[in-house]
Amino acid sequence: MPTPAAPTYRSVMTDTAAAYDLAEVNIARLKFPLDSPQLKDFVDALDPVNATADAADGFVWRLRSDTGNATDIPVFGDEWLIINMSTWRDANALTAFMYQGQHRELLARRRDWFEKLEEAVTTLWWVPAGHRPTVAEAEDRLLHLRAHGATPYAFTLRTTFPAPQSSKDAAGVSRSA
Repeated sequence: MPTPAAPTYRSVMTDTAAAYDLAEVNIARLKFPLDSPQLKDFVDALDPVNATADAADGFVWRLRSDTGNATDIPVFGDEWLIINMSTWRDANALTAFMYQGQHRELLARRRDWFEKLEEAVTTLWWVPAGHRPTVAEAEDRLLHLRAHGATPYAFTLRTTFPAPQSSKDAAGVSRSA
């Protein structure tokens, strides 16, 4: 009798968890123009790192323009800010990607390329599976985190919240702190 195949991660998750993806956004203020020699290593690494993300276990989607990345997508009306936004199966999948390989190497060099900002630059929130968050949504969630700290509406990897229990719960996740 053949041994049954091991279940995939999604198949052993609850229907509730599978009904939601974890959205993440992070922004950075450039120290130099994207086409400057100072940002060459960063720009050269974008396509390989994005390809690694696209193939990562638990990756669902990422924001990109016709250029293949999101460096030319405006955020907060500031031409020196760049945005990275994606959706993942869960926080474990996101952190597994973030802290390994070339992405980890880029994180170690972020101060070479980006200004240190005092306010929060990264936030997470749950979205219905298949939903593609907009830049406006991301800006709203980031501003909420800055104003209220971590809440079910906008949170961080250090202070996470579970996916909503139902679509009614998701609709009820309000902006109030």
